[in-house]
Amino acid sequence: MLRKTKVVLVIVTLATYALVVQSDGLRQDWTHYVRIGAYGLTPNNAAAIVRKAQASDVFGIEIDNDIPGRYESFLDPADKLAAIHRVAQRAHVAGNRAFVYIAGTECITANAEKSPHSLAKDHPDWLQRKITGEPAIFSSGAAFWIAKGDEDVWVSPYAKEWRKIYMQRVRQIASTGIDGIYVDIPYWMTHFDGWEDTWASFDDYTVATFKEETGLDARHDLKLGDLSDPNFRKWVTFRIATMTDFIREIRDSARQVNPDVRVIPEIYPGIEEEAVRVGADVYQMYEVADAIAHEYEFGSGEHMASSRTQLDWFLYQAGMLSFRAFAEGKATWMLNYSWDGDRGVDARDAMKNLAISELIAGVNFWDAPGHSMAGSNDLATRIEIFKWIQLHEQTFYLPRVPIHPVGVYFSAESRDFDPSGFLPSYRGMVILLLQKHIEFQIVTPRTLGSFRGASLVLPNVSILADREKTALRNLVARKGHLVITGVDSTGLESSDGIKRFPDCPGKAHLSALDRNFAEGARDDPRDFLASLIGNPELSIDGSAFLATNIALVNGQPHIFIANFGGLVPHKVGVPALEGGVRIAVPARRRSRLRFLPFLGEVQTLSGTRDGDRLVFGLPKIERGGVAWIEDTN
Repeated sequence: MLRKTKVVLVIVTLATYALVVQSDGLRQDWTHYVRIGAYGLTPNNAAAIVRKAQASDVFGIEIDNDIPGRYESFLDPADKLAAIHRVAQRAHVAGNRAFVYIAGTECITANAEKSPHSLAKDHPDWLQRKITGEPAIFSSGAAFWIAKGDEDVWVSPYAKEWRKIYMQRVRQIASTGIDGIYVDIPYWMTHFDGWEDTWASFDDYTVATFKEETGLDARHDLKLGDLSDPNFRKWVTFRIATMTDFIREIRDSARQVNPDVRVIPEIYPGIEEEAVRVGADVYQMYEVADAIAHEYEFGSGEHMASSRTQLDWFLYQAGMLSFRAFAEGKATWMLNYSWDGDRGVDARDAMKNLAISELIAGVNFWDAPGHSMAGSNDLATRIEIFKWIQLHEQTFYLPRVPIHPVGVYFSAESRDFDPSGFLPSYRGMVILLLQKHIEFQIVTPRTLGSFRGASLVLPNVSILADREKTALRNLVARKGHLVITGVDSTGLESSDGIKRFPDCPGKAHLSALDRNFAEGARDDPRDFLASLIGNPELSIDGSAFLATNIALVNGQPHIFIANFGGLVPHKVGVPALEGGVRIAVPARRRSRLRFLPFLGEVQTLSGTRDGDRLVFGLPKIERGGVAWIEDTN
């Protein structure tokens, strides 16, 4: 029988609760509370869509009515604009919200084989291209959504005439009164077969713009794919900035005619190196979007909850919590998949596992079957989950305020230019703290200056800009504690405020979990953990198969819990019950603990005095839930 690893952790000074919550001024809109269902929009089904959405407790109706991504409506959008207007009106009468799907840089011409006109035939200069000149034109077989006889092309965002018309269509869509514009995959074409290593696009428009900005010829002055080449690094940065600016212009254009419209790009790469290849970096894009919908595909689980390993589940947490840090108060949506005919796991169980894993990270749940956007693997289960989320939406979606966290630094440039060095250490560090139940905050270059935790971990951060080095120097000067693991790129001299570990415990932890998750879960890097400064006001004792996310919500400390114990890909979809979870607070304060199990009702628990501590024992945990402490003084 596996011995469960149990740990005790420091989190918070209870006396600071009110001060912290008062300092939080984040304003939330409808995007934070969506429970998404997707529907295909025709000229005549707006009423039926809204009726179905209301009946299944959907709040946030996605409608598939792509204007710029279909060449016919790119040229003449009138009929589709009228349909969008009708569904927006119907949704608002019902007290709902609706957002419409549009493509980013992709455009399909129906029946192009038999038509004298298509985007590629009419405007070959608009297309993205390989460095060898091959245009980004595809047919059925390249992707499941391209029908036989259709032409699928990917357009350069620097094609001026196309971009002018595109933004005009965005303004027309926004003027319908729709609540949101959902921009699907605004990428450089590097993800279809044969294009993965092209680092496109080398069309004339893009090459000319790069030359204007850098003085470099992209076709001749780069060592393509060599991240150590300074000129290629400029190309990488340029490509990411291009797609970020594209989303910024979409948002600006839409708000010119509808200040209340929200722009939500859909992005599949997450924190991994694929973001650099396609040029859609969610860290950068959160600054210019109103929310991001993540189609987050990774790991060994074939992108399905039913086939995920336990390590996949924890990596998923690392990704989602990173997104929440990048968002800086904006909403995070997850278009992810639970089940696709897996005979070994019930679809309902897979849906529930996916839902609780996302809820504890504070992201919005979007259930869809297989790799589609619309429908559900089990509508009754989706309704059950949505109704429960609606009852407790403030618990999960009100702002989460750090209490007394250990910081983990996400280095954007280290990920961009040293992904194999940085990512294993970063992801492993996040998972280690999740399993040890240590409250942590992911810190980014944008939030480094405002971080106020006692300890900040730099996990194998190999690249730091001067402004980052200055911020780290200031952190140490104000008595902060810096823990550097692996590569040290800070340039800081040794001091009492700096602890260095030549070998990164995060990287070692991830490697151990990858070899054998059960054995790796018992990993106990004591010297490293002892180097993290904490506060003994609150502690958690629980299994390493539980992921815990700790934060202040509405003035009260919350512990969000997901249980991945016992899950086996394709075989076991119901987690093993986890007992023995204890939460302790100082006995000098009168407190009670509330516990909300997933899909259950709130329970009130009394504590038992143990010396100067008040200890609460949680009921056995199946999939997870959330516990919070209430003062009763």
